[in-house]
Amino acid sequence: MTAPEAKNPELRESTPTRARSVSGLYAIALAGGAGTMSVELAAVRVLSPWYGTSLVVWTNVLEVILLGLAIGYLAGARLAGSPRPLRSLALSLAVGAVFTACIPSLAAPVCEAFLPSGLPLHEAASLLLWGSLAAALILFLPPAIVLGTVGPLATEEVQRRTGRSAGEAGGRVLAASTLGSVVGAFATSHFALPFGLQATLLGCAAILASASAATWLLVRAGSGARTGAGPLAILLSAFGISAGTSRYDLPELPEGVSILESAESVYQSVRVVQDKRFGTQLRQLQVNEGFDSFQSVWQPNLGLLGEGFYYDDFVLPIWWSSFENQLEGRSAPTPWRVLCLGFGAGTVWRVLSGAKPPGVELQMDGVEIDTEITRLGRKWFDLPTDTTRLRIISGLDARFATRQLEGPYEQIVLDAYTNQVEIPLHLATVEYLEQLEQRLIPGGWLCANVGGFGMDDPVVVALAETMATAFEQSVLVTRVPSARNYSVFARRDRAPIGPADPAWQFGGDVAAQLLQARSMPGAWKWIEPTQVAHVLRDGSNGLDRLQQESMRTGRERLMHGSSGD
Repeated sequence: MTAPEAKNPELRESTPTRARSVSGLYAIALAGGAGTMSVELAAVRVLSPWYGTSLVVWTNVLEVILLGLAIGYLAGARLAGSPRPLRSLALSLAVGAVFTACIPSLAAPVCEAFLPSGLPLHEAASLLLWGSLAAALILFLPPAIVLGTVGPLATEEVQRRTGRSAGEAGGRVLAASTLGSVVGAFATSHFALPFGLQATLLGCAAILASASAATWLLVRAGSGARTGAGPLAILLSAFGISAGTSRYDLPELPEGVSILESAESVYQSVRVVQDKRFGTQLRQLQVNEGFDSFQSVWQPNLGLLGEGFYYDDFVLPIWWSSFENQLEGRSAPTPWRVLCLGFGAGTVWRVLSGAKPPGVELQMDGVEIDTEITRLGRKWFDLPTDTTRLRIISGLDARFATRQLEGPYEQIVLDAYTNQVEIPLHLATVEYLEQLEQRLIPGGWLCANVGGFGMDDPVVVALAETMATAFEQSVLVTRVPSARNYSVFARRDRAPIGPADPAWQFGGDVAAQLLQARSMPGAWKWIEPTQVAHVLRDGSNGLDRLQQESMRTGRERLMHGSSGD
């Protein structure tokens, strides 16, 4: 009996067979790496309908996965010293398959235990950190621990079968596992997730179960048919039962709200819902929604949506400029060209199309990073197919697209949001806002939507001061009535029109609906470019921290009945 066989009684293969089995071990390590990465990428999607996909949620998921892997590495190192590490490897992969297959069915009860449905945003925000962490620990720590044992066990088996040094064996297994992670990341993001989260997780579990079965074949090849497979058969049977009964349930919708269509895109979970509450018939586009909010809205008629919808504010620059031109004896620009960054399903287009001044021709370029949202917008939000009036640039990031769009535009709308409450960091910097200014005509407008809990909200102040710095002009902040939104207006080469300007009161139905509430004391505020304490830059952008501070302070203000203004 050779030295490896003496140490491991499972090694009774011929040299060619042993070489093939070592190659099989590398393939098994690759499958383990792919499975681990797939679970990690899918994990945030699992939590997103309840907690969104903010930096906090990503951080919690990564912390839990890394903690689980670290524990798994230690456990694998301990198991690697046993006489039969290959059996332990087969069982670990089977247990990992069972845990992964159970995730879809456990997601709803676990997440709802820490984030009850129906909570308003300011109350749910306080549960975002600890609720998502607790849910991640329950759902993802067990599979991460088990999958963490794969590397040490495979390394030990390769070393015993080949006689290579621990470093060489570990390096080869690590290389195979990392290649598996590359394959898993690419396949999960670009192929699996668009077919659905449940299918992705069950497919990952099936790969792990197949790797477990393949490992057991190596065990039998080395020790003969006498080896019992009782524990493995039980685990694989448990996997089959879990996979067959697993179901990923989303949070329940409020009464009066029904799903028209849902989909998984490369970036997020997306759905279109019909809302018949309060006697209305609205369609909403919801993206990773956990707090009963929405990203786009549709009503049967074009035009203003009414109180509580910030989209209506984007109509104001057209009317202000038209009335300003009328007062100064200038002709209005035709067409009125708009660039909408964060186009969504086209709400800004529908509002502006129905509420613009008579005789003004509207042309819009809409940039939307998610092609699935564009598809749903065309299907459910009645977007025109005439590209001379509306051109949708889909599949591109707003900052990248801006470099390709020279303009000039009369108006740019910045309404790009992610994770329900967060402005993408790279779209809120001085450097980017300066690029947007250069795309405007002299006197052109930049309008930004920002969520906050008062005029002194840290996110509102930071974005307004950054816009003022970029434009070297005062900017105007107005409160959106009955909403947690603020509109920030900047203008190229001059200050925006304010309540003291003659052009502010342009008259007509639009003015009657929009200006009275926005003209009241405390409903608007000027931000000067000299106030640069919170200016956001490409190299130093603390917007994510400010957004978390905004949520905390907002909750305190709402709990104590203070607006912060």
